[in-house]
Amino acid sequence: MAGRNKGGRGSGRRRLATRVKTARGRKPSSTRWLQRQLNDPYVAEAERRGFRSRAAFKLIELDDRFHFLATGRRVVDLGAAPGGWTQVAVRRVGPKGRVVAIDLQPIDAIEGATILEGDFLDPDATTWILQALAGPADVVLSDMASPATGHASTDHLRIVALCEAAFAFAEEALAPGGTFLAKVFKGGTEGELLHRMQQRFRTVRHAKPAASRPESAESYVIAMGFKGGDEAPS
Repeated sequence: MAGRNKGGRGSGRRRLATRVKTARGRKPSSTRWLQRQLNDPYVAEAERRGFRSRAAFKLIELDDRFHFLATGRRVVDLGAAPGGWTQVAVRRVGPKGRVVAIDLQPIDAIEGATILEGDFLDPDATTWILQALAGPADVVLSDMASPATGHASTDHLRIVALCEAAFAFAEEALAPGGTFLAKVFKGGTEGELLHRMQQRFRTVRHAKPAASRPESAESYVIAMGFKGGDEAPS
């Protein structure tokens, strides 16, 4: 017979935190990361539901709020490895939709998605991505983030550069009315980049899904209603 939880009151169950001992040769930061992973409910739920990363729930929450992954839509997932966002996109657009994922790193096959290994910044990349998509994109996704250096200003500049590159791709690839979603950090779409988005899209919003860790500075910018070439600014 199981014993009672002596530390709590009432009949409710409480999830006990897992503590990780620092192993010889393991950095304290690695121990903290491992402990955080073991105690993260999104990690456990991702494994239970067959998602490759906890980040899948960020896209689920954002789509539940903004409704951009409709049935039949064509989606490009930039910097897609390991494929959690691609899995969500495939499930949401259904068999009538198309999903193309691209990354410099290899990605294991995902049923219902076309996986491309390469650099979306390549001069010919837009052409062969749209060929794989069989037309212009309805949605361009980017959950890309460069490795953290620990230097806040440098990390900020790197994430802004990635967002700018993804946005430039979206301007070429999106069909009129399309949506662009990208990871940013606080202040990541201020100034010129935000102004450009507001010119090219009907609405631009920022959102931080619950699945983003509270201590993280990340948020997402979602630009909807791409104006296309006819309404592009001069």
